[in-house]
Amino acid sequence: MHFSGKALLFAVICATSSACVTQRQYDDAVEFGRNQQTLLHEREQQIAQLEAERDRLRREMAANGVSALSEAGYGGDLESRLSELQSKIDALGRPMGDIERIEVDGGYILLVQDRILFGSGSSDLSDEGRKTIQKIADEIEKAPHGRLQVRGHTDSDRVSKPATMERFPHGNLQLSAARAVEVAAALITSKRVESKDVTVAGFGQYEPIKPNDSSDNKRLNRRVEIFVADGAGARAASAGK
Repeated sequence: MHFSGKALLFAVICATSSACVTQRQYDDAVEFGRNQQTLLHEREQQIAQLEAERDRLRREMAANGVSALSEAGYGGDLESRLSELQSKIDALGRPMGDIERIEVDGGYILLVQDRILFGSGSSDLSDEGRKTIQKIADEIEKAPHGRLQVRGHTDSDRVSKPATMERFPHGNLQLSAARAVEVAAALITSKRVESKDVTVAGFGQYEPIKPNDSSDNKRLNRRVEIFVADGAGARAASAGK
């Protein structure tokens, strides 16, 4: 009598088991195993894609000179930078406005609330947002300055709208980066800022200035930061090179 490999395995299981499974149960178990293997393979592919995207963003940031901003006082230890920013915001003694200028070591930061720039879950600048960026560009141009870094931030709420998820499958990190790119592009288009002086970065929910435990705090965390390096600091860095 000839047995196929599958039938032979089934016969062995039946011979060694006190409660022999049916052929249907065996087939279901085999199919379940195959499905789990397929899901595992898909997860591994997704992880590889995310790691590749992370590495690509790191390379782009390095190529665009983000590391050079540390010489202007905006790089270095992120926890120290955030602590300084938080303390200066707390020292305002009043609710933050839609745009706040915060003086920091090496330059100043413009904190711009996302609600005056973008619709919910969108990276497209609204009409009001474009006007706001034009005004900001006009202000930046009034005084000598060094390099600019545009940084996008979100709160900790996950991207959930189907349309937003379709456009930003990598969630808040991708959304924040896309918003930073749009603001940087608008600054450059204004003709007040040179493209060679601008770099971008997206940080998603990973650099909150307030705990994400209330609607007001989340509103503050959904922001775009524009760091403007001192003109004198930029000249000194160039001279040192």
